[in-house]
Amino acid sequence: MNDKLSFNCHFCDVCDGYGCVGQMPGMGGWNASRNFILNCEAWKQIPDGTHTATHTDTRLAPITGAVENVGYPDEKQFYFDLIRHCADAGVKLSIGDGTPDFKLQYGIAAVKEVQTTHPGIKAAVFIKPYPNDKIFERIDWADGVSEIGGIDIDAYNIITMRNLVHLEKKDASKLSQLKQRFNGKGLQFAIKGIFTDDDIAVVKEVKPDIVYISNHGGRVENRIGSTAHFLEQNAEILRQNCGELWIDGGIRTDSDAAKAASYGVTTILKARPFITEVCKEYQKQHQS
Repeated sequence: MNDKLSFNCHFCDVCDGYGCVGQMPGMGGWNASRNFILNCEAWKQIPDGTHTATHTDTRLAPITGAVENVGYPDEKQFYFDLIRHCADAGVKLSIGDGTPDFKLQYGIAAVKEVQTTHPGIKAAVFIKPYPNDKIFERIDWADGVSEIGGIDIDAYNIITMRNLVHLEKKDASKLSQLKQRFNGKGLQFAIKGIFTDDDIAVVKEVKPDIVYISNHGGRVENRIGSTAHFLEQNAEILRQNCGELWIDGGIRTDSDAAKAASYGVTTILKARPFITEVCKEYQKQHQS
């Protein structure tokens, strides 16, 4: 086997957070993967909701940090491989932001590449919570590939990145400015990282097109809990204050997706399962 293929994913039979405890950087999560584990377990614990269940879309969750976190040999190639893999499988796309800037730029380039074989395909583009002027600039980079523009508000809790690139905690006023700008570009506006009571208060004021419940896959320092339980407790009030309700975090089976739909979720997002498949594909192609 090529000695470069030392992925941080262990290819566990069940991706439930236990196989990569303590691995950050890596595929694990904050606090010994506590929220990652809770995310996975909670879908079996919460009851079915009362919302009329309909089909939910599946979308790739925004991902960056391929070399550091995934252990992929090449940062740029990861985005191209991941986006192609999901596009070929009929999965809707998202791309994420990061530092250095090439992480977002590689994602944009990867979507442009798959547009040559999948005409009309676009992505949800999630930007870190920089000052608004910088966000405007970055979403402009994605003209031609974006169908949705989102702000990854929970990324403010990534302390090392916050101090490095000057992330800011977004209030309702700043998010409303972004919504107006994004809508003016013909994009739906999404707020990603809804996971606290304060976040709900912001949603009530901004009324985004899309509310995206997420605790960053359990990877950022936040309160203890699962996205599924947060959905159970807050789905009704969130649905009343947005156009669509999205969620990620530990969704592994069709029954998990159906349960999310029973609370009015229109889109589920996944990251680690797609990362695992891309790593397996790369490994198969580069065996020696």
